[in-house]
Formats: sequence, structure tokens, C-alpha cells
Amino acid sequence: MKIKFWGVRGSIPVPGARTVRYGGNTTCIEIRTDTNDLIILDAGTGIYQLSQSLLGQMPVDANLFITHSHWDHIQGLPFFIPLFIPGNRLKIHGSYDVVSNRGVEQVMAIQLQYSFFPIREAELKAGIEYATLAPGIPVKVGRSLVTPILLNHPVVNFGYRIDCEGKSVFFTGDHEPHQNIYSAEDEGAIEYGRIIREREAAIHNAIRGVDVVIADSSYTTEEYPHKKGWGHGSYDSSISLARAAGAKVLYFTHHEPTRSDEELEAIFASVQENSPSEGMEYRLAMEGEGIEF
Repeated sequence: MKIKFWGVRGSIPVPGARTVRYGGNTTCIEIRTDTNDLIILDAGTGIYQLSQSLLGQMPVDANLFITHSHWDHIQGLPFFIPLFIPGNRLKIHGSYDVVSNRGVEQVMAIQLQYSFFPIREAELKAGIEYATLAPGIPVKVGRSLVTPILLNHPVVNFGYRIDCEGKSVFFTGDHEPHQNIYSAEDEGAIEYGRIIREREAAIHNAIRGVDVVIADSSYTTEEYPHKKGWGHGSYDSSISLARAAGAKVLYFTHHEPTRSDEELEAIFASVQENSPSEGMEYRLAMEGEGIEF
């Protein structure tokens, strides 16, 4: 299995001199299975660069799995060049939106409203399909199984586990560890605590045994208390998640957009010093970087 990062930033693209090493594009990950099936995780601005790389590989037959519909995870989709070329095929998978009561098809429909984009969906030349997913129900892509796992974010967010030929990877999308909304002395604290433990156990069971974890690591330990409820994880929470999975490699991603390359590396060095990997390899996700395992 091959993994390549095309976008590793969270919230907003931040290209420039301060981010040239690790990249400024928002989330997009390419996965190639041993049989060369193309799976794309999220359609942040990084998907544009991915699409450029695909122009010499026509026709494109890809499955895009969207973790959730916040802008930084979908804003590159209208610029996915294969959509404009006949003979290509893109199947877009994602969650049902409980706010709008619509399936994943709304992501394209809203972005390509004529008020916001000069080309309408009906004018696209590629074949486009939509699949609205249910948590825990795997989808077959070639010889791979892609399993959506419900995580914790202000909108419905699916993490995705991909298994193929005995190899596996898990990507969180955006995920914050579950928090008890009650104070210890409140009547509902004990019951809600039980619910949280069950949810966390379900996530750990679903990802157990994966080789690689790619996790939302937006904040440091010191920053997180001021960001609770924003729906993002920390370096510490990502390490806990990867250890629960028994992963061999942990990628920290969804880098906070205000951080320079130097700041990212300083934080990473501190994490390595204060949280020994215990046999698991830590890596900072870098735009353009790939791994094969």
C-alpha cells in the first residue's frame, strides 16, 4: 500500500515562505492499493496538485472518501481536473448530514451553485456517483475494504480504516477526544461518563491492529484547554489513539495554520522528547511525502 500527502494543513490554506517545507494546502491524502486502486481521503486544496499528477494516467477511476463537509476538507473538489474530462469516473463517499437532511451529494451541489462557481455540476464531463455511508459498514473498493468510523467533531465526521492484502491505515479526519459535558457533581456526570467510555472503546476496537495512523494533531498540550469543543485533537491525543491501535507509524497532521515550518519542528522535537514512541515511529505529515509498506 502507498500513501502520499497532498495537503496537511487545517482550517485554511497557508502557502508561503513560512510553510514551504511542510506545505500550506489543506487536507488531501492519496492511497494506492497493491492492485493500484485509487482511494482519495478528503478534497482540501491539496487535491488540485493530486489532479495534476493524474493527467498522465487517464482514464482516472477514483473513489473519494470525505471525512466531513467543513470547507478545508472539500474546498479543492471543484478544481479536481479529471472531473472536466470525459471517460473519467469519480465516486464520492461521505456521511448523511443531519442538519440539512441530505446525503453526500450536497457537497458538490452547494459548491457548484452558479453564484459561487462558473461551472455547474451538469456541465462536468466525468461520470460522478455518490454513496452515503453508514458508520461501521465497510465499502469494497477493488480488493480493499474501507470502513467509516464515527468520530467526535461539531458535524458528522467519519474516520476511515482501509484494509488491503493484510495492510491497513486509519485516518481520523478531524477528531477531538470525547469530553464529559457535566461537572463531577452534576447528576448526569456518571451516566455521560459511561457513554464516553463506550464510544472511545468502540473507536479503539474499530482501529485495532492498523499499521499506520494519520491523526488530527492540531494543538499542543498547553493549547488544548483553550480549544476544547472546537473538534480537534492534540499531539498527546493522537499518540494515545495510535497506541490503542497498536500502530507501527503515527503521522501527525492537520497542522495549525499559524505555525511555521520551524515551529512545527520545534513542537515535534518536544513531543519526541517528552512522549517516547515506545517502538512506534512518529512522523510529521509533509506535503509531497509518501510511504510504502
